[in-house]
Amino acid sequence: MATQVDSFIGKYPIESRAGEIERLRIQGEAMGPECLTMLGLIGVGEGWRCLDVGCGPGGITGLLSELVGVSGRVLGLDMNPGFLDAARVGAAGNVEFRLGDAYQTGLAADEFDLVHLRFVASTAGGPARLIREAMRVVRPGGIVALQEPDGGSLHCYPPHADWEQLKGALLGAFAGVGADLELARRLYSVAIEAGLEDVQYRTFVVAVRSMDAMVDYLPSTVESLRETVVRLGLISAEELPGVLARCREHLRRPGTSFTMYTVAQVWGRKGG
Repeated sequence: MATQVDSFIGKYPIESRAGEIERLRIQGEAMGPECLTMLGLIGVGEGWRCLDVGCGPGGITGLLSELVGVSGRVLGLDMNPGFLDAARVGAAGNVEFRLGDAYQTGLAADEFDLVHLRFVASTAGGPARLIREAMRVVRPGGIVALQEPDGGSLHCYPPHADWEQLKGALLGAFAGVGADLELARRLYSVAIEAGLEDVQYRTFVVAVRSMDAMVDYLPSTVESLRETVVRLGLISAEELPGVLARCREHLRRPGTSFTMYTVAQVWGRKGG
């Protein structure tokens, strides 16, 4: 008999609404410096063959493209055709995008030097299955890298009731469909149990001020979870517009700041 989590695996709860691509772009840019630090520690360089699983409208393919150079190759994989169409606009010549399933990519075994996944295992479930597929397509000695969140560090100052209500709705929406926004806490252990070797581990938190591009993160993400939030009774359809508006007003006041979720970066080698 399938469990709730089994039935959830592969079902991404974020909706493809107008504004979602821009939300993801802003999020990726905010985390870019920390992602480059991780890729530098991994040693990604000229000629590497890299796969970005769940790349959305670009993921880290742009960062990888610059690191691997003209002799390297970057493939972005996602199940959303609209995201891939957006990703192809302005992409470098060493980058390709392909429609595909993170759990069953259909790619050849031992094909890549690096396989990367960001916010896939926490939001779509089944981290062990995802890592096994990543290990299948990475070459022996190649690297599998994951970045996953811990929503426990979402805090706003000054405190505000509407922020807290939206935070509760975000965490509740993901929990309600079986996602794990605390996966960062056990990601290192998950990677070791999956069979990766020489596993490395670091974390970071993005801090956001009222003038920063990420200021609308919480309201815009809840908007992208609207159907689930309303269906689970976390905030009613009638109440939601007011909560969003008041929270946005608070976040744009000078002196307001918040911390994002903590991101765990974990990577390790495939043996053999």
